[in-house]
Amino acid sequence: MNTKKMKLITAAAAAVLAAGNLMGCSSELSNEYVTVPQYKGLEVPQPAAATVEITDDQVEQLVESRVAATAERSEITDRAAQSGDIVNIDYTGYVDGTAFDGGSATGADLELGSGSFIGANGDYQGFEDQIVGHQTGEEFDITVQFPDTYAEEMAGKVADFHIVLNGIYTETVPELTDEWVQSNSTESENVDEFRQEMRDLLESQSEESAHSELASSVQTTLLDSLEIKSYPEDVVDEYAASLTDSYEQLAEMYGTDMEGLLTTYLQTTEEDFNARIEEIAQRTAIFDEAVKLIAEKEGLDLTEEEYQEKIEEYAEENGAEDVDQYLESVGESAVRATILRDIVTDYLIDECVQVEQE
Repeated sequence: MNTKKMKLITAAAAAVLAAGNLMGCSSELSNEYVTVPQYKGLEVPQPAAATVEITDDQVEQLVESRVAATAERSEITDRAAQSGDIVNIDYTGYVDGTAFDGGSATGADLELGSGSFIGANGDYQGFEDQIVGHQTGEEFDITVQFPDTYAEEMAGKVADFHIVLNGIYTETVPELTDEWVQSNSTESENVDEFRQEMRDLLESQSEESAHSELASSVQTTLLDSLEIKSYPEDVVDEYAASLTDSYEQLAEMYGTDMEGLLTTYLQTTEEDFNARIEEIAQRTAIFDEAVKLIAEKEGLDLTEEEYQEKIEEYAEENGAEDVDQYLESVGESAVRATILRDIVTDYLIDECVQVEQE
């Protein structure tokens, strides 16, 4: 599925759809579509991530997960599955003889004893317990009971699963040594350096999370303050069409059509879906009008050379083969609008007032 266009449109739309408050003052800006009463000194909540301290335990958990990711898998062929093994299975679930949605998978890995699947309940053993003792190549049926706390449509129901056991494996997790670090890190040479590398990574992720939270807050706060005169209908139509196209691609990825996506996955009607798309498109388009006013007032627009550098950066971040392929996929106007949003949002963040949350 091509998700690049969807990411550009929906990321901006989602950020500006939440509720927010506005305090502060600045010069009023206006055009034929919108009036921006104020945009400097926006009062926004301090990001939760900004107050979180990275602990030694968090660092150690990340280190252990990185080491575990390099575990060596060995196939077991001379015995039955037992607790602690990893099994690869195909399974299909039935209630009253009818297969149910979400109850089937092919080539799924499962660690027996992990508690990842349905546990023992009432008179029935757990899903994983009933795989123990079976050999590679076996096909068999098991019966489980969903817990009462499960999703409403399956809560408390008894289900049969047909299982095909494709393979049994064990994993050996290597020891964290300087040699392991040298083989698995491009930045560190020993264990101490690797732990610091992981701490730096967590701190960087925390900073990115705080910035993302601030970006959402200032965008929302600005949007909710705008005095809307009218909408640029051609831009609204373009955004609405792009969003709808993205959902059609999503439906195709799920192996269904738009009707199936709306009823099964989004659980909404076509009328409500179209109204929501129109609302998001309108709010995104009007937010872009405010962004252009602020950029012009503060001289935030980039030179053509700077735009090209940004486009290359965005293309690389989105995994495009090259800039031309990226622009063809997403559309140059959408990319430029996204870049301008980011520039203005960073300006608003620099100018905002962060209020400590209780």
